[in-house]
Amino acid sequence: MAVTLDELERDPHPALARMRVAEPVAWVEALGAWLVTRRDLALQVMRDDATFTVDDPRFSTGQVVGRSMLTTDGAEHAAHRAPFAAPFRLAAVRERFTALVAEETERLLAAVRPAGEGELRRGFAGPLAARIVTDALGLANVGVDAVLGWYEAIVDATTRVTAGEAVTEGARAAVAELRAAVGDDERASDVAVLLFGGIETTEGMIANAIWHLLTHGAPATPDAIEESLRLEPAAATVDRYATRDVELGGARIAAADLVTVSIAGANRDPAVFPDPNRFDPTRANARLHLAFAHGPHVCLGMHLARLEAHTAVGAVLALPGVRLAAPTAPRGLVFRKPPELRVAWD
Repeated sequence: MAVTLDELERDPHPALARMRVAEPVAWVEALGAWLVTRRDLALQVMRDDATFTVDDPRFSTGQVVGRSMLTTDGAEHAAHRAPFAAPFRLAAVRERFTALVAEETERLLAAVRPAGEGELRRGFAGPLAARIVTDALGLANVGVDAVLGWYEAIVDATTRVTAGEAVTEGARAAVAELRAAVGDDERASDVAVLLFGGIETTEGMIANAIWHLLTHGAPATPDAIEESLRLEPAAATVDRYATRDVELGGARIAAADLVTVSIAGANRDPAVFPDPNRFDPTRANARLHLAFAHGPHVCLGMHLARLEAHTAVGAVLALPGVRLAAPTAPRGLVFRKPPELRVAWD
């Protein structure tokens, strides 16, 4: 189906809606992939790792950081994921991080509060996410600045590899330093992908929620934050590769084809979410969104991300007279968030 990268980056929802009706699994030349936009089909792809795998040498993150929980399936994936499972369970997250997240939220807001305005994506949401994930991964002794440097080098290299370029020397150095800091070569690649997810998508989740709630004058309730996740998931797509010829949603997919699940499309499926383009902070089934993916690769850090978002968004909306100073909407092809989030208060 004809759709441009600019359209998908700027405002993909009208095109995704058209595809969901006419061709829910559509070949999109601009992506070089089959794009899945219907929720039931998205779930089918993410649950069936025998047919739709992440284990492919074309996966850009794997080229940069090596094999990890992000790029393996089956027993190997379980082995990568297992050491990190217990610390990221709900009870463990609440016990370990509730106070730390609250303290860091207050510290960051205290630095900008006297000015009466601020840019709260890079100036608040990003630093909060970086500080918390650095602690969660046992890198507190390294420091947030060093961790952010590694993160930026890995993100830059992954973007370049996706565009057909080679892995950068900066990324090689960053991965080497990360491996040395972790002290366990087998776990370093997993730390790298958790670092990326813990910063990129948590920053986006917080920024998108602040933008939605201030745009619509909604309170910072858990349901309202889930509705923000539904409308604009911080990670808009996930990639899989077909392991065999398969039919999906009327499309004949060949072995080795790239299959991209549109989380953004699935989250606005009217078969599940009535009036799906409307922001409804009281939507009863908002938690049926797929913003944290599903199946074997469901987001390991979702409980920590929710804790950070609920704390951060609540603190921002408690500022007196808080309002958007510049209504910049989320955008991005894969990772969607406001380019900047300018907020003012009294």
